[in-house]
Amino acid sequence: MSTRLAEKRDYYEVLGVTRESSADEIKRAYRQAAMKYHPDRNKEPGAEQRFKEAAEAYEILGNDETRARYDRFGHAGLNGAQAHDFGGMNVEDIFSIFGDIFGDAFGGRGGGARPRTRGADVEAVVEIELKDVATGAEKQLRIQRNEFCDPCGGSGAAPGTKRTPCRMCGGYGQVERRQSIGGIFETRTVSACPNCQGRGQIIDQPCKDCRGAGRKAKERTITVKIPPGVHEGQSVRLRGEGEPAETGTNRGDLLCRVVIRQHPFLQRDGDNVVCRVPISFSQAALGAEIKVPTLAGTTELKISPGTQSGALFQLSGRGLPNLRSGRPGSQIVQVVVEIPTKLSKPQQELLRKFAETEDKQVLPESKGFFERLREYLTGSGEKEDDRT
Repeated sequence: MSTRLAEKRDYYEVLGVTRESSADEIKRAYRQAAMKYHPDRNKEPGAEQRFKEAAEAYEILGNDETRARYDRFGHAGLNGAQAHDFGGMNVEDIFSIFGDIFGDAFGGRGGGARPRTRGADVEAVVEIELKDVATGAEKQLRIQRNEFCDPCGGSGAAPGTKRTPCRMCGGYGQVERRQSIGGIFETRTVSACPNCQGRGQIIDQPCKDCRGAGRKAKERTITVKIPPGVHEGQSVRLRGEGEPAETGTNRGDLLCRVVIRQHPFLQRDGDNVVCRVPISFSQAALGAEIKVPTLAGTTELKISPGTQSGALFQLSGRGLPNLRSGRPGSQIVQVVVEIPTKLSKPQQELLRKFAETEDKQVLPESKGFFERLREYLTGSGEKEDDRT
């Protein structure tokens, strides 16, 4: 955006609505503000800037996802969320973007069949590894998008020829119809020219290569920079890498939706990563140093004597960077004591000797517990308690 965060007004204040306002109320308030401050209607100094400020506010508040982020974090939480730099765009472009709101306002600008002054956006998917989230990455992405036809230069007319003004509308792209009602009232209707579909020009000899479209699908390789801390499903916007407009002025954008491949050992939890590591009974009882996987390879983790199964260990700074602040999270390691399913005879003998040194008798105590549980469930235990 062209203004700094500290200078931005609250978006709800810009549109004159509250945080409890519905989506329809926000849309209606934006349309009123845009009409009020449109430079064709309002010649006061600063009117055009207020017009663009309202467009910026509506683009955030008119989308449920960006509105929720703004409600929670304010302007600082919108890094990468804004779609357009309205301060650097002209009024025609803004009406083109929000044509569904303005319709045929101001002589059909942005509505009807008039050619858009901004090209269509292109969507693509870019896959990254979890470790790329920690460091950021540059990925090569192959996409298909419409480009201007080389033989005709995007005009759609055969080489050596050119488009000619439409004879029906005289090159204006619109036709006017007047109708008298009872000889008293007269109605005036302006609509897109049916002969040229609102373009103002027609092609007498279409280009054979693109069949008059002026554009053809071509494959391109684009470099996408993925910021550290990006989340699954977020989109990285590359301005001007979309398709060209019919007028050939402004290209649309390329929206790269991020998909993060699953790591074999680590799972993401916000800015933290979590993993489970098995340890043996002897390691848990006596303590040990084990190797655990991290985003940067493996590292040593000290297990204290007497560690219980399910215990958690924290490795500070080994997590993922916060998308806004850049501060790294932690890695949480949960150790799980594995009980061996098969023991050799020497191992069994050693465990029996160990059991003899314990303060309690393991097997009789366990048997007694299950017997008491069975008696409780059948009701016999309650009778015995009553007698004592």
